[in-house]
Amino acid sequence: MILVRDSVVDPTSWLLEPSDPSVRFWALRDLEGKAPGDPEVLAAQDGVMGSPIVKGILGAQQPGGWWVGERDMYLSKYTATTHSLLILAELGAGRTPAIECGVEHIFRFQRDSGHFLTDLPTTERGRASAVKDGCCLDGNILNYLVHFGYLHDPRTERLIDFTVGYHDGAEAGWRCRSYPIDPAGVFPKNCYMGAVKMLRALSMIPPQQRSAEIRAIIDREVESVLANGLYRYLRNPDGTRKDKAGWRRFGFPLFYQSDALEVLDTLARLGVRDERMEPAIDLVLSARQPDGRWLLGNTFNGKMWVDIGEKGRPSKWVTLRALRALRRLGYADKL
Repeated sequence: MILVRDSVVDPTSWLLEPSDPSVRFWALRDLEGKAPGDPEVLAAQDGVMGSPIVKGILGAQQPGGWWVGERDMYLSKYTATTHSLLILAELGAGRTPAIECGVEHIFRFQRDSGHFLTDLPTTERGRASAVKDGCCLDGNILNYLVHFGYLHDPRTERLIDFTVGYHDGAEAGWRCRSYPIDPAGVFPKNCYMGAVKMLRALSMIPPQQRSAEIRAIIDREVESVLANGLYRYLRNPDGTRKDKAGWRRFGFPLFYQSDALEVLDTLARLGVRDERMEPAIDLVLSARQPDGRWLLGNTFNGKMWVDIGEKGRPSKWVTLRALRALRRLGYADKL
């Protein structure tokens, strides 16, 4: 059952306000359908680079390209190098010398096999690591590498090849040393949250540039997501499914976390239409407020370089994500 409310205000004009250049940038691209080279889009991205949030993050970058520490790109969480580059990409930042410096620093953490670990390798043995248990980290890195224009960099291609090589086509997903904590408490064998991050990154690769192997992985992961009800991958003691409760509350940014809206947004970007998406669509529609906006349910404020939004208050970012997904799914005339 799809829930549709009558007489709800269209919040698009709110999202297009120049007071938040990042939201305006994505709203122009994803809601208004303007091309990347459109003068309004270019002006909006210039505004992104001059916004207090982006300037605050870039202002914390060290001259060598890293944030927080040179030898660990993951800690401290939400402020270290990989987190900073991920949120900059989410904010719509363009590729600048400072960001290129940060990306080059990240590539120092890449192993010869193509994957990334969080600590800087100090020996040839360390660089030769082929550990296969970090799809959430690799997925988020691939996300911002694609955003910043590194898709065809040979180092990114090595990351993709490594990812393709250890994908579990039979069970879906990728292995993770931390998942599951309790195998009896989940349905997927492999890391479900990490697979969501990797699917999102692969969905950002233009369709015409996806190899046959990538297309096959996307198809397999889409089926896994649908089979697990997008956010219903936990198992009750009696064997029935239950929701991942935190995924019912929508947030921004998400970093390594996820929610039902992110999964729905990814499926919408891929052009997926399936009746098994309806509960998630109902969940998103039911969270819409009478003013047409969505509230911020989860936040990392106080842990990032700059706070974004206020928990429990209308969120331009959650509203942007919800409108984008729903309109791509054909609800433009009902929003």
